[in-house]
Amino acid sequence: MSGISRVEVIGVRVEMPSNQPIVLLREIEGERYLPIWIGAVEATAIAFAQQGIVPPRPLTHDLLNTVMERTGHALESVLLTEIKDGVFFAELTLGGDLRISARPSDAIALALRNSRPIFANVELLAAAGIDIPADTDGESEGAQEETVERFREFLDQITPEDFIG
Repeated sequence: MSGISRVEVIGVRVEMPSNQPIVLLREIEGERYLPIWIGAVEATAIAFAQQGIVPPRPLTHDLLNTVMERTGHALESVLLTEIKDGVFFAELTLGGDLRISARPSDAIALALRNSRPIFANVELLAAAGIDIPADTDGESEGAQEETVERFREFLDQITPEDFIG
């Protein structure tokens, strides 16, 4: 697939002082990170999926998974497509190459629940991604902590409005 790059979810974090949750993704074969501001409910859904927490009753994402599977349209992959006026967009690819527009937070929550790949358009990574070069000799624990600290410093200086326009 040209023009896209596979990404992985690093985690969900609440930014202060805005108290706004973000999901942080990292380019698998690159040095860019992609922060996406999301809602609290979506942050919980992503965190639950990452931690393997199964609630006693299905959440909306669990229900949607069941509906997709039972109708023969299981999730194949997720593509984070673009950012317009500070709003991120995504697509779900279902069995049979069916594509459906989705919010990135919902798409990510579904991908994690199904162990499906998440991709991002390279144009989106260029527009909203943050380059944080990795240690070329393999990251030691100290180097990883330094990378995370630099990213936190970056996040402390920006707001969702910085991605508008």
